[in-house]
Amino acid sequence: MTDVLLRASGLRVTRSGRDLLHDVDLTVRSGEHWALLGSNGAGKSTLLAVLGATGHPTAGHVEVLGRQLGRVDVRELREHIGHVDPRHRMLSPLTVLETVLTGRTGTTDLMTRWEPTAADVARAEQHVADVGLTARRDARWPVLSQGERGRALIARALMSDPRLLLLDEPATGLDVAAREHLLETVDALRIRQPGLGSVMVTHHLEDLPASTSHAMLLRDGGVVAQGPADEVITSALVSAAFDFPLAVERSGGRWHARRAD
Repeated sequence: MTDVLLRASGLRVTRSGRDLLHDVDLTVRSGEHWALLGSNGAGKSTLLAVLGATGHPTAGHVEVLGRQLGRVDVRELREHIGHVDPRHRMLSPLTVLETVLTGRTGTTDLMTRWEPTAADVARAEQHVADVGLTARRDARWPVLSQGERGRALIARALMSDPRLLLLDEPATGLDVAAREHLLETVDALRIRQPGLGSVMVTHHLEDLPASTSHAMLLRDGGVVAQGPADEVITSALVSAAFDFPLAVERSGGRWHARRAD
């Protein structure tokens, strides 16, 4: 089995005559944890949608888990991708455990006439424990904090035993404590599953887990820089991507940015 999880070359996405992405090349391997960084409108979420087989390229070649987009049943392919989106639309007031179990069927609600097996429930319980929500397993979605929802969605994504995990701004709307808890959860997951590959979209360097290994900087749909995180997340390159003078520092494994003097 190849260790390449994602490969895009010459990727372009055009909508209404405008390029949302152009000339994007990206390869993500097992054990690599990529950050997609850029300002609003840079193309981050558009790229993540293509990588998750929920969006379609206008041109270029894209392989996800060894299968080429355009020549594969994307519904079947999505079953092997864990997707964490804080804007996840919950149709019913499910409990934490029930929410995690929906990851088994890839649905937004428990399927009628579907019963999880004892093994399914045991796995869901373990994932709930791994994200620190055992005490909240029976709490219903409407009463969960934003941070608890984020961690529940990570547990849900793991129910499909994905080789690839996509995180779309998972720290959105979180206070500082909830953000730190979420990022600790992501770091711990990456240690427990060393073969997992992941791609995370964020606007903020402070939202990157310490386990981030690689980064791509986007601006106006094009790639400013990509490669090992410490070579890409620099003052000069981040300033170029955001078109603003920024001083970037890394301490304790985490990145921070402020206006350059």
